[in-house]
Amino acid sequence: MTGLLELPTQPPVAHPKKRDYISYSAISTYQQCPLKYYYKYIAGLPEEVVSSSLILGGAIHSAAEFHFNQLMMGNPAPDQDMLLSAFWDEWHERAEEVEIRFGKNEDINKIAEMADRILIVFQQSELAIPQGQILGVEEQLRSELIPGVPDLLARIDLITETDANLTITDFKTSRSRWNGVQAEDSGEQLLLYSELVKQLAPGKKIRLEFAVITKTATPVAERWPVTYDPSRIARTRQVIERVWNAIESQTFYPAPSPMSCGGCPFRDPCRKWKG
Repeated sequence: MTGLLELPTQPPVAHPKKRDYISYSAISTYQQCPLKYYYKYIAGLPEEVVSSSLILGGAIHSAAEFHFNQLMMGNPAPDQDMLLSAFWDEWHERAEEVEIRFGKNEDINKIAEMADRILIVFQQSELAIPQGQILGVEEQLRSELIPGVPDLLARIDLITETDANLTITDFKTSRSRWNGVQAEDSGEQLLLYSELVKQLAPGKKIRLEFAVITKTATPVAERWPVTYDPSRIARTRQVIERVWNAIESQTFYPAPSPMSCGGCPFRDPCRKWKG
């Protein structure tokens, strides 16, 4: 006995583990790399190494979640120190679970400086002051949208309501500024979430938007709307149905990409995959 855990290097012949729900992130993972989907959602391999950029984005997200939860409870907006505390709580929690891989010319001090700049910009931006009443922060909704496909499980960053509409906001951090075309091209997730949210207030107009903060020397916080388009919702439903059919048929294979492989937490088992 060597004491080493033998990692599964290729999908088994047996049927994959059944899931009674599907998330948009899982669908996106399969589209990015079917083998990554297998390792993460079926084999359940732990993520041993994660890029600092991803951890930074998640920790900023946690700080924003803390901010909006305080507002929803009727408390004053948290100050910078409180937001940084929420940021570091999330960072340290993730650091206990995985090895964080820093980028070139990057270290924990640069991460601290970046977090401070981003959260100052967030606090001073209109993103921190939502219009209307906050109905949900990290709200979890679940429902069947496509016959034969498991329920769609969504965690929606922010839901607000005014007399005129319900607004679904998804928060993103980005290495560069977005534009309207990029927001529209990324809108499938919000469009699907709108199908779940509209059940909360039938007949009410739904607004969709991304709130994007850049991870740059001078961060920028911006809102980018997404057009509500029933035809795109129908198309996205078809895509998800076909992806799920491929998952059910155990169609798993690597999809090498210079954009994705470098930061993938499953590089070692992927290299051992034999087909």
